[in-house]
Amino acid sequence: MVRDTTPPQWNPFDGSLAAGDFFVGPAQEEALARLEWLVDEQQRLGLVVGPNGSGKSHLAAKAVWRLGALGAEAVLLSLRGLRDGDWLELLLDRLPLDPLSAAEPLRPWQKLENRLRENTLLERPTALVFDDLHEATADALAGIERLVSAAEPRFSRLLVVGTVAEHAASQLAGDLVGRAAVRVDLAPWSEAETGRFLAWALLRTGRSAALVSDSAAATLTRLASGVPRTICQLARLTVVAAEAEGLDQLDPLTVERVWRELMPASVATQEPRRHEGTEQTPVNPRVRAVRRLWG
Repeated sequence: MVRDTTPPQWNPFDGSLAAGDFFVGPAQEEALARLEWLVDEQQRLGLVVGPNGSGKSHLAAKAVWRLGALGAEAVLLSLRGLRDGDWLELLLDRLPLDPLSAAEPLRPWQKLENRLRENTLLERPTALVFDDLHEATADALAGIERLVSAAEPRFSRLLVVGTVAEHAASQLAGDLVGRAAVRVDLAPWSEAETGRFLAWALLRTGRSAALVSDSAAATLTRLASGVPRTICQLARLTVVAAEAEGLDQLDPLTVERVWRELMPASVATQEPRRHEGTEQTPVNPRVRAVRRLWG
């Protein structure tokens, strides 16, 4: 096999939240289609629920792009780390208000209502996507509940989408969970989904999809418990180690070595289970060298 000569800085698993960098497999396509249905049916609330690292933020970023393609005025706001009173001003900053509207001496809520009314008169949906809804301050949750429950005509073309960590979904204040017309649950990836993601990521950076063997993809899935964020992290570090060793193809042995040597302790909290009698894989000293490079 011809050795892959793509420069190391072109690591195919260096993720970002750009919509074009989001992997859309069958499960993600179905999730986006369900959010698009909310716009078509003029529903008010949809929730995206999943464990940490399941791709909620990436799906939210892609949803803004897809809902915008349907003609909606779609904006994304992460509620993580905001202080009381911050959310509404930050939301208005993301809406394309004209200078006169932005400078009007009105309360922020009035400005938001005016924008919703304007879009409704233009028959243009407004999609407000809130990431990390479970980390919202009390005033932000109260405001979002007000948006979701309001019956005035100016809210008739409004859609609110929130991403929620699975462990916190039942703890959301008020009745937001009960009001959701659609709940999208993000499940861990299967081996097939991991394989599709790896091939997509490799091909988009000019690498051969054959760089990762099927058995290596299965090992990645098993060690990462199917969590997309961990799969991406482990794949990125495995590519670094493979390039340092001059490997032509990523294999399960390399993946397991990297898992033990390179993954942060907060992620690799448990060793993968081994059958009795299975010989423990020795640690490659060159992987240790790469470990030092990554700190």
